[in-house]
Amino acid sequence: MSATVETNVRPDYDIELQKIADYVLDYRIESSEALDTARNCLMDTLGCGLLALRFPECTKHLGPLVEGTTVPHGARVPGTSFRLDPVKAAWDIGTIIRWLDYNDTWLAAEWGHPSDNLGGILAVADHLSQQRIGQGEAPLTVRDVLEAMVMAHEIQGVLALDNSFNRVGLDHVVLVKVASTAVVARMMGANREQLLSALSHAWVDGQSLRTYRHAPNAGSRKSWAAGDATSRGVRLADIAMRGEMGIPGALSAPQWGFYDILFSHTNKDLATKPESERKFSFQREFGSYVMENVLFKISFPAEFHSQTACEAAVTLHPQVKDRLDEIDRIVLTTHDSAIRIISKSGALANPADRDHCLQYMTAVPLAFGSLVAEHYEDTFHEANPVIDELRNKMEVVEDERYSRDYHDPEKRSIANAIQVFFRDGTSTERVEVEYPLGHRRRRAEGIPALEDKFKHNLATRFPAGRCEMIFQLCKDQERLESTPVNRFVDLLVI
Repeated sequence: MSATVETNVRPDYDIELQKIADYVLDYRIESSEALDTARNCLMDTLGCGLLALRFPECTKHLGPLVEGTTVPHGARVPGTSFRLDPVKAAWDIGTIIRWLDYNDTWLAAEWGHPSDNLGGILAVADHLSQQRIGQGEAPLTVRDVLEAMVMAHEIQGVLALDNSFNRVGLDHVVLVKVASTAVVARMMGANREQLLSALSHAWVDGQSLRTYRHAPNAGSRKSWAAGDATSRGVRLADIAMRGEMGIPGALSAPQWGFYDILFSHTNKDLATKPESERKFSFQREFGSYVMENVLFKISFPAEFHSQTACEAAVTLHPQVKDRLDEIDRIVLTTHDSAIRIISKSGALANPADRDHCLQYMTAVPLAFGSLVAEHYEDTFHEANPVIDELRNKMEVVEDERYSRDYHDPEKRSIANAIQVFFRDGTSTERVEVEYPLGHRRRRAEGIPALEDKFKHNLATRFPAGRCEMIFQLCKDQERLESTPVNRFVDLLVI
């Protein structure tokens, strides 16, 4: 009986990898809306990182792995005095950005936070700029950073439109790793073969499970997972730039590729399809769509599916604040993704557990009229038993129209509605909010609030004069784009 022998014919790179590589190498960002939004995104993302530095559970992770390490041309971590190798700097920047769950969001079949990629982008841009100056060459400019942000947003966001990684138990940070790998390799000067190699390694790399985002295991790893992913992208890009061979069939290799091992075998929607269809679906070509439509978290440091519920709760606060002990029930109407991701009952073990609980994030502004990062801390929760009392009175129901509009590419709503019923038979009005303040449909209203958020976050770390200098530079698109990256980062360090 003869043994089966595999045919060892090395394939071309998977077409999906080629699409990403060709986009990164050949596409030119010409959309003024995308670049303007990227500028606002840069402000907001950096501000979120600066605010996170107030929390010791975050800052304990920062700095060199070996104390006292000196890194020539090391990348700086905004808000600190750390000068690190680009991989660890990307880890630190990505971690502070994501720690408070306050940076931008993209919601589709998969969700995520595309500005997480700034960890790798800024670390590499700062390091390369200093290195180039040392060699008598021109540094990168902030325009290069903004273009990399647009591309990273696009790669992560377009892959998320039709392809649900959460349904097969994978965390969305896989897309951060892939997007960071692509744009960072481009910044490093990768040719097509090097870029394809880097991307292939990102897909065959170990991928994070979503265990740490869901009850009963929700915990603070979700706050540094994106930093880990964007830094891994930097490491893989560096490996490829050193000439490491790629893995052409990283996605499609029968039995051993990403599709067979991690994607289609456990995805019932794909497992029944012909082998040729058990792969990623692309709803649109890569361009600048994602940055133009990205969602900003402006009002609340809360998981995005709850943003409109928080807005509705703030609106209802004056009507219920003096009648909290008279409440009989609270009906919270929402969409299917919110129910699947953040609706939970029972004890909440830690701040990371609370900021992924729809009922908690609704109860706090209902009772107190606001929701800030400190409201997730143990001390605040323990001092205010009314929060859990309100949670226990909540009924969460799905509105199928909300769920349809959430997935509609022309709407992308994130709707929630709240109505409070009292024991005497009276009730509040039903307050419905379909589009949060950070939605593209509310840009005119949202950007001034985003700028105020940025100024507030700057003031938590820098003296007034420096805050004003940074803010005025970031407000000026032309001047900001022409600023060398190293000079820009100079303003952000202590």
